[in-house]
Amino acid sequence: MSQATSAHPPVELSADERAELLAALSAPLPSIPSRYLYDDHGSALFEQITDLPEYYQTRTERQILETEADRILEATNAVHLGELGSGAGRKIGLLVEAAQRREACRSLTLLDINASFLQQSVRSLQQRYPDVDVRGVVGRFTQDLDRFGEGGRRLIAFFGSTIGNFHPSQIVPFLRRLADITGPTDSLLVGFDLVKDVRILEAAYNDSAGVTAAFNLNILRVFNRATGADFDPDAFEHVAFYDPDNRWIEMRLRATRPVRATVPAISWVRDFDVGDELRTEVSCKYDQRFVQAYAEAAGLHLSAWFTDPDQLFALAVLRREVT
Repeated sequence: MSQATSAHPPVELSADERAELLAALSAPLPSIPSRYLYDDHGSALFEQITDLPEYYQTRTERQILETEADRILEATNAVHLGELGSGAGRKIGLLVEAAQRREACRSLTLLDINASFLQQSVRSLQQRYPDVDVRGVVGRFTQDLDRFGEGGRRLIAFFGSTIGNFHPSQIVPFLRRLADITGPTDSLLVGFDLVKDVRILEAAYNDSAGVTAAFNLNILRVFNRATGADFDPDAFEHVAFYDPDNRWIEMRLRATRPVRATVPAISWVRDFDVGDELRTEVSCKYDQRFVQAYAEAAGLHLSAWFTDPDQLFALAVLRREVT
C-alpha cells in the first residue's frame, strides 16, 4: 500500500467544515465537496471545458440568452443585475447589453468563491460597460447570499445548471434561501440542464481532449492545499457516467493502484484499493415539471420558461409567491 508524501501543512478548519468533511469522507462512497474543484487552475480548466464540442451546456445556454434576453428583461422589469458563481461573466454580459438597449441597467453584482478570477471578471465588465456600477463579492452562494445586498427590480442569474450540483434534497432549501433575498419586484433566472439522450450527457463529461479529466483530478490538489490532506492525484483516474434512477451525472475518481490518503485535520485515514472510487460531483438533470415542483416547495413560482429548439437546456424565471 503506497502513500502520498506531498502532504500540506496542517490547516485550521472550522467546526462546521470538520463535520462536513468527516461525514462526506466517511460515507460508504466517500466524497469531496465539489466547491474544491475551483482554484485558479480549476476555474481556467472549466472555462476550457465550456468551449469543447461535447459540452453543449454553455453554448446552448448562451444561444438562449442571445435569442431571449430582451424577453427575459421584459418579463422581469429588472434594472439591477446579479450573478452567482460568475465565472468569466460572458453570459451576464448578454443581459447587460439587452438592459442597456432598454436604458435600464444601473448595477451589476457578481458573487464568486475565486477571488482572483472574480477580480478579472469585474475589471473586464467595468471596461466593457463603463456606465454600469459593477461590484464583486467574494463568497459561496451556499452561505453568503446575504452579502449580495438589498434588492428592488433586481434579476439574479444562476447560470450553467450549477444548481444541478446540489443533491436533490438540498435544492428546495437553497431555493428558499434565494427566495429570502428577493422582494416582490425581484426575479431569479436559473439555468437547468434537461434530461436527454444518455450518449449526449455522458459525452459532455468525457471529452476526447481530456480537459474534464484534468479538471476532475485537480480537485485533489485543491483539497490537499485547503485541508492539509495528502491525496495523490497520480493514483486516480477520471470517471463520469449517467445514473438514470437519480437522473444525474456522477463524476468520480477511481484508484488505479493501492494508495492511502489522510486528512490529519479530521483524523481521517482511508486505504484505497485498485478500483475504489471517490465521488467529486453530481450534476442533476431536470424537466419543467420537476422545476415547477421544486420552485413551489420553496415559495417561488415559475413565471417564464425559455429553452432551445432541441430541448437540451432551459432558463427558468422564478418569482417569489405573493401572499
